Amino acid sequence: MTSPSSPDTSPRPTVVVTGANGFVGARVCDALVARGATVRAVVRRAGTAPSLPGVEEVVGEFTDPTVAAQAVRGADAVVTTVHPMQSDREAQQQIGVVGTGTIAQAAADAGVAILVHVSTAAVYDRSPGVGDVSEGSALVGDDANDYSVTKRDTDAALARVDGITRVLLRPPAILGTGESSVWNTLRPAGMRDDEEHRHALADQSFAWVHVTDLAALAADVAVGVVTPGDDASEGPVLGGCTPVNVAAGAVPMRDYVQVVADAVDVAPVWDDGPAWTGRIVADRARAWGWSPRVTIDTALDEVREGLTTA
Repeated sequence: MTSPSSPDTSPRPTVVVTGANGFVGARVCDALVARGATVRAVVRRAGTAPSLPGVEEVVGEFTDPTVAAQAVRGADAVVTTVHPMQSDREAQQQIGVVGTGTIAQAAADAGVAILVHVSTAAVYDRSPGVGDVSEGSALVGDDANDYSVTKRDTDAALARVDGITRVLLRPPAILGTGESSVWNTLRPAGMRDDEEHRHALADQSFAWVHVTDLAALAADVAVGVVTPGDDASEGPVLGGCTPVNVAAGAVPMRDYVQVVADAVDVAPVWDDGPAWTGRIVADRARAWGWSPRVTIDTALDEVREGLTTA
């Protein structure tokens, strides 16, 4: 153990982050730099990687096997954050499922120790009456929406990649500021501009996590703060593919929708009908040492402030 007065001579881990200029990816880069990592930020356009000490920009398509192999060479970990959820089914299939599998296989071939993939709790069946959802719960069927199905299939593709420890982070709604933030920016814009987007089931569960807390767990796993072993209740399974729910809590949907509606000066439309009212159980993440710091009140204040000052 290093004494308080001794310089830290431990090597800086090198972590590759895909989508490093995105809503989640940029926060992951922040968290990795804070933990002393060197980051290879994979982006499509030059000059768009986070401007942080220790961040090296890698320009190219990670879906290209050649680019992927170059990006992961000599790295200690990879964090994948890209999925084009606003695109059509074919794009989600090619970039999300095939592309993520491509860089995962490149990482395994290069001897990278661990891959952390930002998946989603949308892979779970959350039909009315299902109740609480844990990592062992049923997944959506093929009749679900394109995003849920292609994210489910991306997880399955990663499960088939041997020779590397894989962790599937499954967050619900991700709150936090950013131009591409679904819940702080894009959905509020939809509610403001289109009456159809103001409809909601008031009692439906709004399970959530703040992006900084999600990024903190991704970084801790990538740099080895959370140590792999043989028990998923204590950490990633070494050489395996371990899903872990990353949810801070759940509130009724009315809490989120009313904040947005008030901020953009529209009236919500409360529909009648059955709704999922369970929780995304995150006991595994908490057992790994994760403890979310952002409260729902703080997160919703952030939503409100961003909309009323825009």
